[in-house]
Amino acid sequence: MTDTPTPGTPDPELSTKTDQPQPAQGLAPGAPGLPPTWASSDKDFVTTALGASRVWVTGGHGALNEVYWPSTGEPQIRDLTFYLVGESGWVDLKRERRYVFSMPKPYLPLPTILHRGEDYELTLEVLPDPVRDVVLIRYALSGPYRLVVLLSPHLTPSGHDSAAWVEGQRLLAASGERAVALLASGPMTYLSAGYVGFSDGWQDLSAHGRLTWAYGRAENGNLALTAELGEPSGLIALGFALNVQGAQGLARASLAEGDEAARRAFLHAWEGWGGALKLDAPTPELEAEALLSATVLKIHEDRAYPGALVASLSIPWGDTTDTLGGYHLVWPRDATLAAFGLIACHQREDARRVLAGFIANQQPDGHWLQNYYPDGRGFWHGVQLDETAFPVLLAAKLREEGEPELEGTGDMVRRALAFVARTGPTSDQDRWEENAGVNPFTLGVAIAALVAGSGWLEEEERHHALGLADDWNERLESLCYVTGTPLGRELGVDGYYVRLAPPDRDGTLTGQVTLQNREGQGIEASALVSLDFSYLPRLGLRSATDPRIRNTVRVVDHLLAEETPTGTFYHRYNGDGYGEHDDGSAYDGHGVGRLWPLLSGERGHLALQAGEDPMPYLDALLRCSSPGGLLPEQVWNGPPIPERGLYPGRPNGSAMPLLWAHAEFLKLLHATQTGRPAELLREVEKRYREPLPAEVRHWRPAAPVPHLEPGLLLLIEDDRPFTLHFGFDGWQEAQDREAVPLPFGLWGVTFSPGDLEGHETLDFTRHTAAGWEGQDHHVRLGQTDVRTSLAARTAQG
Repeated sequence: MTDTPTPGTPDPELSTKTDQPQPAQGLAPGAPGLPPTWASSDKDFVTTALGASRVWVTGGHGALNEVYWPSTGEPQIRDLTFYLVGESGWVDLKRERRYVFSMPKPYLPLPTILHRGEDYELTLEVLPDPVRDVVLIRYALSGPYRLVVLLSPHLTPSGHDSAAWVEGQRLLAASGERAVALLASGPMTYLSAGYVGFSDGWQDLSAHGRLTWAYGRAENGNLALTAELGEPSGLIALGFALNVQGAQGLARASLAEGDEAARRAFLHAWEGWGGALKLDAPTPELEAEALLSATVLKIHEDRAYPGALVASLSIPWGDTTDTLGGYHLVWPRDATLAAFGLIACHQREDARRVLAGFIANQQPDGHWLQNYYPDGRGFWHGVQLDETAFPVLLAAKLREEGEPELEGTGDMVRRALAFVARTGPTSDQDRWEENAGVNPFTLGVAIAALVAGSGWLEEEERHHALGLADDWNERLESLCYVTGTPLGRELGVDGYYVRLAPPDRDGTLTGQVTLQNREGQGIEASALVSLDFSYLPRLGLRSATDPRIRNTVRVVDHLLAEETPTGTFYHRYNGDGYGEHDDGSAYDGHGVGRLWPLLSGERGHLALQAGEDPMPYLDALLRCSSPGGLLPEQVWNGPPIPERGLYPGRPNGSAMPLLWAHAEFLKLLHATQTGRPAELLREVEKRYREPLPAEVRHWRPAAPVPHLEPGLLLLIEDDRPFTLHFGFDGWQEAQDREAVPLPFGLWGVTFSPGDLEGHETLDFTRHTAAGWEGQDHHVRLGQTDVRTSLAARTAQG
């Protein structure tokens, strides 16, 4: 290897070497290469075949990005990029970005990428083979150039125990039970394996203006495979299997059969699905985006594990990280909202499979993991109460639509509602996965689930669930609404819903909330706002014209909305840090929160339900989409930074496409046509159409009852047996009562109005098997009626 040229520098003997490529041999220098990453999340397309094939392809910047196999949770390559090499030099097409993207129809995800320069034209058609785990790429090049391909496999974290090598006319890579093979219909030359940043094909082109290296193997690092295609047009096959024999065999078989039959089968299957979509839209542009959005939802369903819908076939800021997680995981919240979007398109069978997946992956105690791989293996193990309640809403929605009930639905609902009843109204994490407390979005979903799922419960359980829902619904404002704050006085409103109430309090909305992505910074709970309240009207718990809703809309529009060239978008909450830094550098655990298009969808629903025009919000979602129509998690809201591809109102480096955003677009469009949100279930709407007084107050540490109105039952409950030691009016008449079993694994002590008559205060503490809790609690009796002053909770501190 002493005569091997140093990577990145011109070869002094290049001019004396033959123009004929040499056989690949030897181990490439530069191990282990640069630290590995994934591809940018700035994508143009996602696609998959509807058949036996188990590959999902993403693309951006005119190239292929991550390809997922054998499920949507497992990316196997970083990218497959293309270069032109001619006598006058070489062209890096990914950096040129002079291309246009097209598909036959919005619901036929057969991407064609046309690169066009002054003296060249390259057409690429990306076709997942419907019957094999193979991606076929038809290419046609005109101009004085030859086409070079560079494949970056990413089969293991950090490249450990991996290898890439050249074997005849094949580029191969493997690690354990993962293998990829690249073959072409015509001859390939200058085949080489190397390490990214040192001996890869880009370094060769940069140093020499053409390919010269022919390394036979690279291993245990960030690997790359390069080849020059010997013909100006032809077919490339990228095969995936458990071993290289299988991967190259599949690729070779696809090449042998050709792409015509694969293309016909691909289009036939997608036409059969997409032709059944039923969507009404006021403009052709909105109709096209709706058809594409439905298709994006369908593409994200796993076929190895049907019904598993990952949040996105992308990794936020993927070109700066090597994380295994990304967004190619199932979040029960995102998957449920996507299923509601599919139902809005009349694709109920797809939604039924999502519900079947939930039945299969529910945890023994009734909840679902924060997120998990399509096969059910957990990734993050946080607990979010809305993610336990949402599958119940999906079951109720399908029942309302007249769908036959899936086996196991009743058991799933009962176990989920038991978890909600035991652990609510607080949640370990809110919907932004950052803070514990009582959140209006989470609590609203939990209340709706208790009502909508009550039909699956036995009589005693149903009575308890509905009583709990009525109590939480009536107390929503005492838990999540503040008045008399400086922000309220500044904007001239009496009060507003906050993002969340911290869990450690005793009946007052006080305390600091830590902003998780701002390096430990905090904010007063009474000053922290978000659009999380927007689901209260959507679920039928409050009217969109309720003064408290209108007050909060005013606060949110003032504090969180920003105008951009593509429309008005919203921050998640004031002080958010999940987004790029001000200089455009990637989010790295902290940053500056950017604007979320899906929140414009939530704001549009509020406008629709209040009798206002929702079209500006639909139009904003349309205008912020990628050239391929994909909707991002966030858009940039700073000054333009062209060198980083950041422009106001356009996608930033966050996840794209985001299923949640596409689902929100579909549901808002559907609601504009029907006048009714998809999540508004008739059973919930009927129960709370008029204020429904609760009959019992449920006291628990995270939701204490500071005041008990006359005539109500008081139920002091916990998820474990306890002895209640209590007295009245300063611990007079002290005595004990044993808690009795309640539905859902709860224990409680009930006080009737007669038990409390003639007293001003109930004082109590509890003793469990672990000992005394070490804290006294007090409930004032008959002094305040929250029914007539639900907005009267004044922020303290």
